[in-house]
Amino acid sequence: MINQNNCLFLIIDIQDKLVASVKNCDIVTKAAKLVKAADILKIPVILSEQYPKGLGNTVIPIVSVLPDNTYKFEKTFFSLLKEEGFLSKLKSYNKKQIIVCGIEAHICVHQTVEDLIFEGFDVVVAKDICASRNAYEFEIGIDCMRNNGAKISCLESILFELLRGSKHPDFKEIQSLIK
Repeated sequence: MINQNNCLFLIIDIQDKLVASVKNCDIVTKAAKLVKAADILKIPVILSEQYPKGLGNTVIPIVSVLPDNTYKFEKTFFSLLKEEGFLSKLKSYNKKQIIVCGIEAHICVHQTVEDLIFEGFDVVVAKDICASRNAYEFEIGIDCMRNNGAKISCLESILFELLRGSKHPDFKEIQSLIK
C-alpha cells in the first residue's frame, strides 16, 4: 500500500504540445487533482519538462495548483534518471514510493519507470493520468511497466489508498476532488 509519509508524485512532461497530441483528454484535469491532493496531504511533487523550448511548458491548469516547494526539472533524455543530478535530488527526499504520471506512456514515462525500478524504488503508475499519441503504444507502455514490476493504478485508487479510511483528517477535502 502507498504510504503518505513515504511517497512523492512525479509528473512527467504534461506540456502544451504533448497534451495537444494525445488521446487522453482527462489527463490534465486528473493531474491537477493529483497535484491538489499532494498539496493537501503534504506530499512532495517533482515535475519534468522535455525540451520546453520546443514542446512548451507544463500546462497552466497544472502549474496553477503546484505546491510552492515543487521541484521542476528540464530534460532532454527520455528517462528523467539519465539527467545529471536528478537521481541525487530524488534520493534527497528519502521516499521509497514514487507515484508516476505523464506523457508519453511508452517513451518518457516507461523509461523513467524502468530506471526507478532498477534503482530500487517502488513505483505506482497512475494509468488514467498517462497518455500517448496512439492507443496501441499507450497499452504497450503500460504493459511493459507492469511486466517489469510497476504497480498500475488510477487516481481515485491512489487517493483512497493514501487516506486508508474516512477518519483521515483530510478525507473530506480529498473526497471533494473526485466528486
